[in-house]
Amino acid sequence: MTSQRARDRLAVQLREMGIRSARVLEVIRSTPRHLFVEEALASRAYENTALPIGLGQTISQPYVVALMTEAILADQPLDRVLEIGGGCGYHSAVLSQVAKRVFTVERIAALASNLRERFHALGIHNVRVRHGDGAAGWPRHAPYDAIVVTAAPMGIPTGLLEQLAPGGRLVIPVGERGRQQLLLVTRTATGFAEERLDWVSFVPMLEGVG
Repeated sequence: MTSQRARDRLAVQLREMGIRSARVLEVIRSTPRHLFVEEALASRAYENTALPIGLGQTISQPYVVALMTEAILADQPLDRVLEIGGGCGYHSAVLSQVAKRVFTVERIAALASNLRERFHALGIHNVRVRHGDGAAGWPRHAPYDAIVVTAAPMGIPTGLLEQLAPGGRLVIPVGERGRQQLLLVTRTATGFAEERLDWVSFVPMLEGVG
């Protein structure tokens, strides 16, 4: 189940579910998701489902990763992308293939440390990791062409909106568990435009660091 055939089947399934970007489908097809889950779960790595990664966290469903990635792609190339919630690094690895530079913030120290080691081992050199509070973003490298948030706050953090470049896109789940909307927010010349993409289920965004 870690073969290329399993990855191809997943890409076909995602296309049938509505993912249209050939680039995103190819990235999903080529990214070895089994390397981002525990060995005991490797046989399920290419199922279209979220899986536990420990510490109360999950690796996101491939469809949701593809949907969020597709949503931030625009006509212009992506230079800087901010990810909130690095987790096991799978979504970071996907983003690293569609953006020049990825900055990921992870609030759990053990996961942040694992991310650095995993990216080094996999030869992913365009992702930088910070252990910190995701709601605060990473102001030092702002503004960002896109921001991807993989934990759900009750409302969109103002700090993240402020770090979005003009024309930039923020994709974020918002709401209480069981009633979360996946929103696409675009920064316009006069403010922010908001669009609902789907209903989703993410872990809640927590304040501070762990």
